[in-house]
Formats: sequence, C-alpha cells, structure tokens
Amino acid sequence: MQIRLTSVLVDDQAHALDFYTRVLGFQLDKDMPAGGARWLTVTSPEGAAGVELLLEPNGMDFAREFQRQLYERGIPATAFFSADIQAEYERLVERGVRFKAPPAEMGPAIVAQFDDTCGNWIQLVQVPAGD
Repeated sequence: MQIRLTSVLVDDQAHALDFYTRVLGFQLDKDMPAGGARWLTVTSPEGAAGVELLLEPNGMDFAREFQRQLYERGIPATAFFSADIQAEYERLVERGVRFKAPPAEMGPAIVAQFDDTCGNWIQLVQVPAGD
C-alpha cells in the first residue's frame, strides 16, 4: 500500500495553484475539469515520484467550516518536510510568505507554520538526518 495522493482544502483553486507553484515551487501535475471545479494536483520537484497534492475546493459548507475552525485554532492542515528548514524559511519570507514565527525546535524536530493564503496553516518540518 502507498500514499499517492493527499489533499488540502483551498478557498480558491486558481489562487492556490499560483501560490503552490509560483511561491512554494511545486509543479503542476494534473489540471482537469471536475464538475464545477478542477481536479488540480501539484507535486514537489524534491519529493517522492508519484505523490500528488490535490488542491481540493472547499465548496461545501461543512468543508469551509472545518477549514475555518482549523485555521482559527492555528492547527496546520498538512505538513511539508524540508532538509534545511532555515533556508526554506528565508526563501519563503523573501517571497512574501507569512509565518507565525521563525523555525523553532520542538522535541527532535524543527518546525514552523506558514499561511498558504488559501485558508490554511501549513507546517514545515525538519527532522534529524536518518529519521
């Protein structure tokens, strides 16, 4: 069994595609019509081959409420990993990304959270080499 697809709710797919590709540096993988929305996925140029992030529209009331509740409580919608979180933090700050705080140690990991401008906090994580 493998994880090949995961998703994050977004409030605007076009804006999310711009942010996740132009700002974060992910690459567009699939963009197909899906009813009134799009089947819109991105991949990481550094990540495992075949793993896609679906930019899922929050088109239903319960999805918008779930996303809003997570955001207001500061709970990340998902986490991305980096081998050098400090360099990633600096690169993203230069691109205008808003972080809650600079990277900080939390147990064996170093973490930071940023606003994806699409209704989510995203956690950025660096774990010790070999973990």
